[in-house]
Amino acid sequence: MPIPSNIISKFPKLSKEKLLNHLQLPVGKNKLILDTDTANEIDDQFALTWALLSKDKIDLLGVTAEPYSFQHHKEELLEAYNLIKSNKEITNENNKLIMNYKSWVNGLIESNIDPNDIYFDTPTEGVEKSYQEIINVFAKLNIPHEGKVFKGSKTYLKDFNEPIISESSDFIINTCLKYPNEKIYVCAIGCLTNIASAILINPNIINNLVVVWTSGYPTNSLNNNNNSLNLVQDVLSSQLLFECGVANVYLPGFNVGAQLTLSLPDVKEFIKGRGNIGNYLYHLYTNNPLHKQRGILDQSWRTWVIWDVINIAWMIEPSWVPTHIVNTPYLTDDLHWKQRDNSQIMREAFGVNRDEIFYDFYKKIEMLK
Repeated sequence: MPIPSNIISKFPKLSKEKLLNHLQLPVGKNKLILDTDTANEIDDQFALTWALLSKDKIDLLGVTAEPYSFQHHKEELLEAYNLIKSNKEITNENNKLIMNYKSWVNGLIESNIDPNDIYFDTPTEGVEKSYQEIINVFAKLNIPHEGKVFKGSKTYLKDFNEPIISESSDFIINTCLKYPNEKIYVCAIGCLTNIASAILINPNIINNLVVVWTSGYPTNSLNNNNNSLNLVQDVLSSQLLFECGVANVYLPGFNVGAQLTLSLPDVKEFIKGRGNIGNYLYHLYTNNPLHKQRGILDQSWRTWVIWDVINIAWMIEPSWVPTHIVNTPYLTDDLHWKQRDNSQIMREAFGVNRDEIFYDFYKKIEMLK
């Protein structure tokens, strides 16, 4: 839905010069907030670990917990399961649904799992689990978390006139106000509820806020973004990012971040045995909650995408995640990108150097051995 004009009018308009400054490639050590749905699967724990081990490049001011939920999949998953299991004729009407869920449904059938028996966390449960998992990662690294970890929204944005006040939205606002003459990067590796709420509560934080978000397809793609969890959970917040005027560094997940895969041999060779956190990351990899949810029994030949390290990679060494300046599109209600003339500029990634990214991660975690 279009953002109402009374909301748009509240946002400060950055000059092109200031926007270009905000969108410069990061150099040196930068102030950063990590906004994360850490218990959603396993990639956020890798990203948080890397950020905490990269003090030469990252001044991690705080970690804010986002909600997450897969509940939006349940109705379509059940429908696809019933269609596939009953061997009903594929029609134009149900072909797209079946194609979207075929591998998931086949895994459930092979594992003898009824989708009715799968429990999907609510957003309220998701944000609490993420908050506790953030603290857990700090503990595995023997790093105090007090004053660094904040609970986020228990639900998603429903109305641009009703931002959700939480510890996380307050922390984002207060941090931007505390350092008015410095760029505050917020690396968003979940949905955008906390960040969108902070911007709506105090639009002036746009003056020094830089949002680095990973989700969805490249903005020149014709694909629908409904497969992107980070984007689809809170569509209003996703739309707000591209229309409010904040400096936006967009790192597409599909086609770009999706190249950041790890195999079981990788994790055994380079991560397992590297302190408590290394063993824990190995445990997560070999006990992936999404494998259980999707009926995956044999992971020995599979890789898993560690999507969310892309944000940390760009902050540490932007050449590992090549980007360019593009015009900002808007996100339609049916989750397609739509280009527009004379729009504000943003920065967007078009590739990754997978080997360099993981080599830096391996080197830093190796020091814990």
